[in-house]
This record gives sequence, structure tokens and C-alpha cells, in this order.
Amino acid sequence: MTEKSWIQVQRRTRETEVGLKLRLQGAGRAKLSCEPYFLRHMLESFSIHGGLDLEVTASGEDEHHLIEDVGLCLGQAIRQAVPDLKIERFAHVVVPMDEALVLVALDLVERPYAQVELPDGLYVHFLRSMALEGRFTLHVRPLAGEDPHHLVEAAFKGLARALRQAVLPMGRVASAKGEAEWR
Repeated sequence: MTEKSWIQVQRRTRETEVGLKLRLQGAGRAKLSCEPYFLRHMLESFSIHGGLDLEVTASGEDEHHLIEDVGLCLGQAIRQAVPDLKIERFAHVVVPMDEALVLVALDLVERPYAQVELPDGLYVHFLRSMALEGRFTLHVRPLAGEDPHHLVEAAFKGLARALRQAVLPMGRVASAKGEAEWR
């Protein structure tokens, strides 16, 4: 892929400043400059397991708003990176991580919805914000597990792997409605 295949998103508010670059067909490389550490860890896992390249620079005083705004930027970048729906569109993955087992399912159609069940409210909010801004359907459901870190990390890995499958080319629109035109 060329440099032109990068999608760039910027978001600046009174509370945060986020710059994000995404390349869906990448090499699984992440260049991350943001706090908290756990957010960087999740974004790095997302990049590696999705086979996508991700660069994020984010700063802000409030952890909640910072995590939310990175999620919003990532959702917007995903939406921009998928210009048409001549892709597999649907995907689901079940990811084990030690005692945790998490189901992630998505549909990259312009129908924003997120049902996310995780023990960490900040990362529930991140994933919901990402899916709603990305205008796709996302379900995340733990099937087993106790450790919040393992459950959230399995969710990010599952999301990455499902996204990688959903964007595979199909050559036609997989919808009885055909292509929807948005104005």
C-alpha cells in the first residue's frame, strides 16, 4: 500500500487533542504517543491482531475524555477507510485469553449500534463511541472470564481480527437493498 492509503483524523477540543492515522491493509505496526498505558497497550494489540498500521498522538487532562476521543477518531478513520461495501461486511471472532473468552461480532454497514458488555466502563465507552462514529454494528460479549484486563484485551484482539475479516474484498455489495446512498 502507498502512503496515500493512510486515513488521517484530527480532533481538538478544550479537553483533548488527538491525531490519528490508520492504514487498514498494513503490517501490524503501531506508533503510539498517548496515556494511559493501558490504552496504548489495547491500541497496539488492535494494530497487531488486525494487521493494520496505526499512529496515534493524544493528549489531555481527563482520562475519560481522552479515551472517548481516541475511540471517536478511530471510528471515523474506519468509516473513511471503507468507502464502499463491496467487502465481506460481516465478521465474528471468539478470542480466548487465559480464563477469558470473548465473542466479537460486527457488521460494517451504515447502521450504528453497539452492545458492549465489559467490566471496564471506560473501554465500554471507547468501543461504543468508535462503533457509533464509525457507523457500524458492534457486539462484544464475554462468554467466560474474571480478570477485567483479560476481558478487555480479548475484546480488542477480537475486534481487530473481525475487522480484518470484514474488510476483505467481495466484489459486490452483500445486501438485498443494494448500495445505500447517503446525503
